[in-house]
Amino acid sequence: MQAEDGDEPIVFIIIGKAFRDKDEDPIDVHIILSAPDDDTAVRETLNAMASEGYVEAELDQIGVMEGMPDDEPYASAYQGAVEGEVSIVTF
Repeated sequence: MQAEDGDEPIVFIIIGKAFRDKDEDPIDVHIILSAPDDDTAVRETLNAMASEGYVEAELDQIGVMEGMPDDEPYASAYQGAVEGEVSIVTF
């Protein structure tokens, strides 16, 4: 699953739950990022969540996005992923 030269990078969406404190209820999260493969995507997701203060995460699903979504905040998160950012969308 590698983007070829000239193509947009592979943009993953990872769905799960995150905890800011082990004693609190989990927060539903969607993480959108670009990575060369799913293992790297998971590793970068966990690093980004730790740097944002999450103490634990349960990642349930991973998928590849097929182009920029129409709805916000996903469209902005997708654009950020293409530019190398990791976006954490919380509910």
